[in-house]
Amino acid sequence: MPMITAMSTKGQIVLPKKIRTSLNLGAGTKFVVVSEKNAILLKPIREPSLAEFDALLSRAQQWAEAAGVTEADVGAAIKSVRKNKRTSKA
Repeated sequence: MPMITAMSTKGQIVLPKKIRTSLNLGAGTKFVVVSEKNAILLKPIREPSLAEFDALLSRAQQWAEAAGVTEADVGAAIKSVRKNKRTSKA
């Protein structure tokens, strides 16, 4: 359901109460803001529950196992990135 709001002189936009209530958005909610051509997308950033985090970690571990990625591979990748960061700062 489209709604109309306006931007203040400071660039602030008020989200209509109906939207804030339906999405359970409160003061201090942080958003990712993406612009694409003529559109702006606001995506609330929410801390995942422990169960959501565990499920995501499990999926990542299953993917890594299926792809043949080992702990040694991860360690080598981290070492490589850290080395590249150090050399690029010099």
